[in-house]
Amino acid sequence: MTEPLLRALNRMRGLILDPDALVKAVASGRQKGEEPPRWRRVEMRYVDLKAGRQLQITTYDATQAFTANHDPESARQAVDELIDLPFGHWNVSTTTEDHALRVTKKLEAVVNTTPRTAPVEVSRGHDQPKARLLPEDDPVFVALGISDKEGRLKPSRQAKYRQVEEFLRLLDSSVADAIGKGHVRRPTAEDPLRIVDLGCGNGYLTFAAQRYLTSVRELPVVVTGVDVKEQSRDHNSAVAADLGIHAEFVAGTISDVQLQQPPDVVLALHACDTATDDALARAVGWEAPLVLAAPCCHHDIAAQLRKAPTPAPYAMLTRHGILRERLADTLTDGLRASLMRLSGYRVDVVQFVESQHTPRNTMLRAVRTGAPVKGGSVRKEYDDLVTTWGLKPKLGELLGA
Repeated sequence: MTEPLLRALNRMRGLILDPDALVKAVASGRQKGEEPPRWRRVEMRYVDLKAGRQLQITTYDATQAFTANHDPESARQAVDELIDLPFGHWNVSTTTEDHALRVTKKLEAVVNTTPRTAPVEVSRGHDQPKARLLPEDDPVFVALGISDKEGRLKPSRQAKYRQVEEFLRLLDSSVADAIGKGHVRRPTAEDPLRIVDLGCGNGYLTFAAQRYLTSVRELPVVVTGVDVKEQSRDHNSAVAADLGIHAEFVAGTISDVQLQQPPDVVLALHACDTATDDALARAVGWEAPLVLAAPCCHHDIAAQLRKAPTPAPYAMLTRHGILRERLADTLTDGLRASLMRLSGYRVDVVQFVESQHTPRNTMLRAVRTGAPVKGGSVRKEYDDLVTTWGLKPKLGELLGA
């Protein structure tokens, strides 16, 4: 049976604002014909703090989770704002009942209520251990020296562990979404998912990706790591042999590497300066369905900004070295995103780990749609920008733009 949506949502609101009864509430999905909500998912529960019981709201965007605690007054305002967003599903669990609200195509509500056979005890603890995608004592982390022989995370490697963890979260959601929408084929044992890591270095993310996707997600995966240093190839091959991981490592430049089959996923994480451009160009040449690239330094555009006269009225942006370097970062990655769009990709520029763990925390996530960009606005924006600033982006040269 359907009922008016506003009436059903107000009932869910009352349950959420009951600090003694609510176990957990989750909002997700979107209503038909509406733009996606700001958050892809929202979770709510009450926690007991020194200041008293507060509503803890955790919001999730495409890559990160944000948690905030609200006293009773601000909780009402926060919940009202979330109720107004066009979520398609609400699941509200209380100590006595479970409620599932679904918004229909006609923007009415269908609510299924299931009584609990027995009341539940609610945990109101604030500090709950965060679920790890790969535990600290995983053999990969021990073999790579992130954890010691007893499986304990080394204090000096905490930033690296956090970087790997957040990368895996982004990789997981990106691969699942790309497979679900048909942009990446569903792998089989006979034809596994092919991943290439360009500029893999010591293989931290290469090994973690292979381990997580095969052991946790149970996807058949084959990884290939490419690095210019033969030392990296030898070291990573030895680690793979010790772990019994099916992985291949190649010594050579990104622009020259040859693969037996085009990859499904291309990774290029912290490849220095124009090596990121080489990696993106190879991905386009391979028509790779999914590309995740976290750029490192941006020396090429920075050097061009130092040599070329600054167009009016932007002199204040390049007068100071630190501002000029930051502008170079933004220009470089903005131009890269535009060129990938012109090459048939849908592109997001996201932060994949907080800046205190690494200053190089921007990632370009590109999914190949194959569809040309409608109209000439993207091309015109690109041409106008490089002309105004007198720039010659390396990726533009590689792609013949």
